[in-house]
Formats: sequence, structure tokens, C-alpha cells
Amino acid sequence: MPKIFEYLGILIFFYSNEHEPIHVHAKKGEFESKAEFYIIL
Repeated sequence: MPKIFEYLGILIFFYSNEHEPIHVHAKKGEFESKAEFYIIL
């Protein structure tokens, strides 16, 4: 789980072997969220 950024206890990271679409995870304590990125050309 490579860490991208950490701020005020919120850890933003990704899993190197994950699936499409491109996304990152954010975690603080017991809570976790996911943000997906769509690139439209």
C-alpha cells in the first residue's frame, strides 16, 4: 500500500495491483473511502 499523502490524520494511498478505473483510497481511523478518476480525451 504505497502512501501518496497524509494530512491531519487522513491517509491517501493506493494498492499497486488494483483494478480499473484509476482510484485512490483515503483512511482515517476506522473509516475508509475511495475516489475514482475518469480521464476523457
